[in-house]
Amino acid sequence: MRDDAIGFLLKAGTSARDCAEVAAWWAGYRDIVRVWRNPMDRAIVAGFSADRVGWAFASGYQAALHALFPGAPEDRICALCVTEEAGNTPKAIQTTLADRKLSGAKKWTTLGPDGALFFVAAKTGESQGRPEIRIVKAGSGQPGIQVELMPATKFVPEVPHARLKFENVAIADEALLPGDGYEQYVRPFRTVEDLHVHGAILAYLVREARRLQWPQTWIERMLSVLFAMERLASEDPSSPSTHLALAGAFAASAELLRESESYWEKAGSDPAAARWARDRDLLKVAGGIREQRTKRAWERLTPAG
Repeated sequence: MRDDAIGFLLKAGTSARDCAEVAAWWAGYRDIVRVWRNPMDRAIVAGFSADRVGWAFASGYQAALHALFPGAPEDRICALCVTEEAGNTPKAIQTTLADRKLSGAKKWTTLGPDGALFFVAAKTGESQGRPEIRIVKAGSGQPGIQVELMPATKFVPEVPHARLKFENVAIADEALLPGDGYEQYVRPFRTVEDLHVHGAILAYLVREARRLQWPQTWIERMLSVLFAMERLASEDPSSPSTHLALAGAFAASAELLRESESYWEKAGSDPAAARWARDRDLLKVAGGIREQRTKRAWERLTPAG
């Protein structure tokens, strides 16, 4: 019987294979997928095994997609495509699906240049003045799909993003996912992604902490945060209680990250220290959205009066 993912963090070796490109990361991630079947376990183990934050993020992102879409293929890089020029709210989504033809454009598609299967949020009409959004699956090789590499981001620049254009892309009936695309997939993915991406990055930090011999008490506290996230990944991602517990886990991890800065300074010229200084702001992305999510959770759970 294999160890659980948390146990793996303490028993596995602390060396990581140097990995500069998507192809090398993907080969290693697929090896992990063959052994670790639970998406959160994959995120934690792959994050620990990564030599930099970028590949921990990419691993957590893929794991989150498989948590949201359990039937997604494991031998193809996947991406959720929501954001457009006007944003990622239902009203901002102008990509359309009409007569089983997909047309429109997306941007900031994570791993898009290497993506093989896209889960695309598209408008199918309106109901009571609100856009109706569905999720459709489209393969990168289908006629009518254009993939354009976007400029590298200032943090985790190894992870590419793409603009996608869809021009009358034929969508088969089985490629149209059931249910409200926004409420059933896009909205909960924000929480699912938070859990898996943060879990992967925090596991990466545990490996570095062991390698660089940071205090055991720091590692113990980080393991407690990871244990909480691992358990929360099995809860309803739309539940306000899940959101409040996750906010507490994020607060605990933020304190640990602040403490880690002095440990990174002692690492001196270690390449990992320079990469961390460059990439650490990734964890602040969507911080405002998380604050609003926590505020709404308190409002939903606090008795009136």
